[in-house]
Amino acid sequence: MRHSKHRHQLGVKKEHRLALMANLAAALIREGRIRTTLAKAKALRPFVERLITLAKRGGLAQRRLAASRLRDPEAVAILFNEKADLFKDRPGGYTRIYKLAQRRIGDAAEMALIEFVGPEDTGYRKGRGRGKAQAAKPTPAAAVAAEAATETQAAEAAAEAPAETPAAGDGEAAPEKPAGEAPAPDAGEEKKG
Repeated sequence: MRHSKHRHQLGVKKEHRLALMANLAAALIREGRIRTTLAKAKALRPFVERLITLAKRGGLAQRRLAASRLRDPEAVAILFNEKADLFKDRPGGYTRIYKLAQRRIGDAAEMALIEFVGPEDTGYRKGRGRGKAQAAKPTPAAAVAAEAATETQAAEAAAEAPAETPAAGDGEAAPEKPAGEAPAPDAGEEKKG
């Protein structure tokens, strides 16, 4: 039984799995993005991220360890010369997996796209919906700034208002309603009785 064995087996023996990971990792490093099954992409992610962490250390011993795992000298050179500099300030999370909608023809395996993230990419953060209680409480600095802006707008409006008001003798002003008239009752508000 496989109790407490947390490894992606992928239905193959150890030697086959290591060769598969080396080939997928070399392709990902060379191309920057590959399309594979979701299970292989999930197994590839920690493999590649450990290689990038090795490359960030950058010593000869780390280069030899990466070469033993990758088995592709061109991919090792790209990893240590380009990718290590690209991710030098990033603490982890160098890859991203997208699940593709269309499954593979033949066995209907779930397909995925695995790619390197950009150096300026901060990652996806799910936005939290703001409730009424959170939205109603402004921060003290924001409240002071909003109050100052309101006072400034009110002062500007008061300064402009006398200049825009037409003179009483022009006769162009709209007639006002007499104060004694009550508004007409709505159709739904009829008195009973």
